[in-house]
Amino acid sequence: MRRVGIFGGSFNPIHFGHLRLARHFVAVGLMDEVWLMVSPQNPLKKQHDLLDAALRLELARAAVADYPGVEVSDFELGLPLPSYTWRTMESLCRAYPDRAFSLIVGADNWQRFGRWARHEELLRDYPLYVYPRPGFEVDAAALPATVHLVDAPLFPYSSTQVREQIARGGDLSAMLPGRVVALLERRGIYTPKGNDGGGVLL
Repeated sequence: MRRVGIFGGSFNPIHFGHLRLARHFVAVGLMDEVWLMVSPQNPLKKQHDLLDAALRLELARAAVADYPGVEVSDFELGLPLPSYTWRTMESLCRAYPDRAFSLIVGADNWQRFGRWARHEELLRDYPLYVYPRPGFEVDAAALPATVHLVDAPLFPYSSTQVREQIARGGDLSAMLPGRVVALLERRGIYTPKGNDGGGVLL
């Protein structure tokens, strides 16, 4: 069975941190594939500046072109709202019985994992890999047997910081693949400074 890591998020928008982290799990042999699961809406987050799901999906698909083993999935967009991870994982197992699924979460999400719906079942049924986030310490010795702390690259910034840079019309080349920047420009989401006066607020 192919080992597939599910890395869920709003990807609002996707950036190099997401991509390099996902690729890391494949490169070090923890997984055969990582699926970036674009979520309609995180039940624990309320975002007034959430880009349309179809656009976030398009941006993510453009971004993974140079990242072998990393794919983008729209599977969760076809499930009932709100987007609960337990439902996504159960549905994935039914749809893809030839895959062995695991979960990838950040240390910030691990600290509030007890608030996730049916979190006990998730811990029982799936391996869970925790990657570091600045400011969120994880005690590896205290983790349950199915949870693994991974020495993975830190996100250099957040999607919130990317959106702030977009609003300022600042340079995005260090944050986003060129294909993503070009799509944002074509969709009227981003206008670089010096081109019609600067950024566009999301």
